[in-house]
Formats: sequence, structure tokens, C-alpha cells
Amino acid sequence: MMAYSGKFSPKNTNKYLGDPTNIWYRSLWERRVMVHLDDNPSVIEWSNEEIVIPYLSPIDNRWHRYFPDFFVRIQNKRGSSDAMILEVKPYSQVMPPHKRSKITKQYIREVATWGINEAKWQAALEYCKDRNWTFKVITEKDLGI
Repeated sequence: MMAYSGKFSPKNTNKYLGDPTNIWYRSLWERRVMVHLDDNPSVIEWSNEEIVIPYLSPIDNRWHRYFPDFFVRIQNKRGSSDAMILEVKPYSQVMPPHKRSKITKQYIREVATWGINEAKWQAALEYCKDRNWTFKVITEKDLGI
């Protein structure tokens, strides 16, 4: 049985931006993306948690650092390349939590998680817009799980 988190060893180390001996996945979904990026011939280069994006947290109103899961540069059909930042998240975290009649600790955690994710993703969208890149959140549905 494969561990839910661990070290990833790419076959195509020349495609990895950063230290290819120090790549860690925090979920099997992230590992699945890593395998795809490593194997896909359209992927020119990629990295994992190498980019730092500052964001203002709605929880404590302080600046924090967001390390998106992946940076990817792909060869497009026009012969040039496109760059993107990808974040892997459960589908349950990409939608705001449903309002509940009873406020529980779990609901408060869900609201906080949503607020932080929304702040991170807004910062990532602006970061990408400034560079003419794309930002996308990938869920288990995108991965066919």
C-alpha cells in the first residue's frame, strides 16, 4: 500500500525546476499530478511548492505566504509555451460551506478554511495575471477519482 504522503522521484529530472531529490507529495492526488507532469511530453518544466505568493488572511488580517502546489510550463499547439499554477484540493474545499442552522466547531473550521483558500486563490490569480499565466484549482473530479 502506498503512503498518503512521501517523497517523489521523477524519471525526467531535467524537467524539474528545483532540487529533483527533494520533491514531496502531501496526498495521493498530488502524487498522481506529479506522475502526469513527469511523464507528459507536452510538459516542458514543472515544480512543486517552489513559488511563494503573499496573501492577506481574513482570519487574522496579517500577511502570510502561500506555496501553490505546482508551477507548470507546457508546449502548446501553436509551438509556444503556456505557464500555469495548479492547486490540488478536495472538491469539498472549492465551494463555500453550506450555511447551517447550528454553528458547530466543524462549521467554523470549514468557514475559516474557505476564507483562507479564497484569499490564497485571489492572490494567486493576481500573481498569474501579472505574468500572463493561468491559475487553476484541480479536484478529485478533474483527476477522474
